[in-house]
Amino acid sequence: MTPTSYELPPEAAKHGAWKAPSPWSVDVAASRGRLHPEPESPTRSPWQRDRDRIVHCAAFRKLQYKTQVFVNHEGDFFRTRLTHSLEVAQIARSVARQLAVDEDLAEALALAHDLGHPPFGHAGEEALSLAMKPFHGFNHNAQSLRVVTLLEGSYAAFDGLNLTWETLEGLAKHNGPLRHPPPYIAEYDARHRLDLATHAGVEAQIAALSDDIAYHSHDLDDGVRAGLFGPEEISHLPIVGEALAEARRSSLDVPPPRLRHETIRRVIDVMVTDLLAETGRRLGKLDPADSQAVRRARNPVVAFSPPVAEANRVIKEFLFARMYRHWKVKRMTTKATRLTGELFAALHGDTSLLPDDWRARAGEPGTARAAGTVCDYIAGMTDRFAMDEHRRLTDLSVSG
Repeated sequence: MTPTSYELPPEAAKHGAWKAPSPWSVDVAASRGRLHPEPESPTRSPWQRDRDRIVHCAAFRKLQYKTQVFVNHEGDFFRTRLTHSLEVAQIARSVARQLAVDEDLAEALALAHDLGHPPFGHAGEEALSLAMKPFHGFNHNAQSLRVVTLLEGSYAAFDGLNLTWETLEGLAKHNGPLRHPPPYIAEYDARHRLDLATHAGVEAQIAALSDDIAYHSHDLDDGVRAGLFGPEEISHLPIVGEALAEARRSSLDVPPPRLRHETIRRVIDVMVTDLLAETGRRLGKLDPADSQAVRRARNPVVAFSPPVAEANRVIKEFLFARMYRHWKVKRMTTKATRLTGELFAALHGDTSLLPDDWRARAGEPGTARAAGTVCDYIAGMTDRFAMDEHRRLTDLSVSG
């Protein structure tokens, strides 16, 4: 598919667009601030400060050893949650700059969007969802909000990171307005309103679709690298097939690793270019006076055109069939699901097995309070720690 042409907003037409933000960008003067008031930083904007707190928190560091698709020990070159988050942030920041909105807020949201993912990717999430079904379930977006508002414990004056309202709103609405929010998001909203029924601001919408661009393109890259499918097997896919053909035309003798990279970067370029064009069209039609007008709009303003949205759907279906359900991946995810479920059952059934600080939070075994505590404990684990903890609980030859 040929990249769609687009016209940048006048504010973004020159280098340094962040100095002349669009009317629909977040505005420091209109920010709803933080739940716990703090003096503003003399050297950083509120959203630069949010980004820095996210980067320095323990949950962010743990993403280095959490599964994207392949479990951490399966190879040094496959994406992890950390590298995925960095790639999302790069795309989000580039898009935000072109649309003359706040790059730092878009980046902060991109870096934080996966903080709530448990070990072993979707396998770990499925296991926790099943284990927590009698106790209001598990949702990784809600867990991300839980991490930054409750579980991080570095500051003397408050739990969590005390991020701005705008960052918390973007995390809660990562997938759009919430008519029926997960329990923790509803609980948090009751004491700090996030306007859950509206859309998030432009920066949050950018981060959400940058996530789609990153995981579709980079999962294709990892799938080819892992040998789950080859270039010829993705040549029929919309956008991908044309990108592959263009990559081959760029050199008559391009070696496979470079062919893969040349293909994927063209896929990203087409998606980003289309996103900018469609978003520019929607913003031009809506002509929002401020970020609140974006939130109140009937539809999101950041979007792909219908043909590229359909192409993304086809690519996603291919990845589910040929990658996420590939027998090699399924073997590992089945083991990871079983391991996570066994960890939960052991710790929920006997909270005396938990480390001291977690045991104090859990209370009596078998209760809803214990289930929530064990879920938080497991969700915060890396792949490696979860495997080690499982061995400590089940293998007599391993000391506790």
